[in-house]
Amino acid sequence: MTAELHTLTGAYAVDAVPAEEAAAFERHLRGCPACSQEVRELRETAARLGRALATAPPPRLREATLARVAHTRQWPPSIARRSGVVKTRVALWGAAAAAVGALVFGLVTTGTDPARPQPTGVDAVLAAPDASTVKSAERGTTTVVTSRSQGKIVVLAGELPPLAAGKAYQVWLIGASGVHSAGLLAPDGPHRTRPVLARLPDGIDRVGITAEPAGGSPAPTVPAVVMVDLT
Repeated sequence: MTAELHTLTGAYAVDAVPAEEAAAFERHLRGCPACSQEVRELRETAARLGRALATAPPPRLREATLARVAHTRQWPPSIARRSGVVKTRVALWGAAAAAVGALVFGLVTTGTDPARPQPTGVDAVLAAPDASTVKSAERGTTTVVTSRSQGKIVVLAGELPPLAAGKAYQVWLIGASGVHSAGLLAPDGPHRTRPVLARLPDGIDRVGITAEPAGGSPAPTVPAVVMVDLT
């Protein structure tokens, strides 16, 4: 068993050892200077890679990401059955190699690979450097994200008042250039809607949400259910 424990340094350094075997390996480390040194060196290497290559996300990305999460359906937690089968050393080394590979690849490609796929659609607006987020708690929660560089606007809503049969919520962009329909808010569960992505006309300073017939209307029905001031 002691000889096998010597082979766990790489897997332990990247937290790829099951809890029961990690406890045994930690007891082994207390009496094995060679393994302790190897674990320290592996962890220091990973830390240096992180300091040298990781790129901190811009502060405005946090707000945009939280806005997306607040209106995104979450999967229920999965409960895995505990297995009594002990992983082989080959599997542990495979997990360790995969973890190290993922760490290095992720750090090297973050902000450094010009060929990396760029976000599109809603994600491109949320990730844009000039993304501006405005929130409203009027009759539910409405989040509006605009990006002049993308020329787009994203509207997300949740907890809006229930509508009668045959009705739908419609989004309107309002400003000096007039009133423009951005489309209907499609339900995405009992309390939220899917994000609406639309072109951002010049001079828009308000976003309204109105109750309309299910197919939408050419002009808004007043009064609006929600009105968000973007200025």
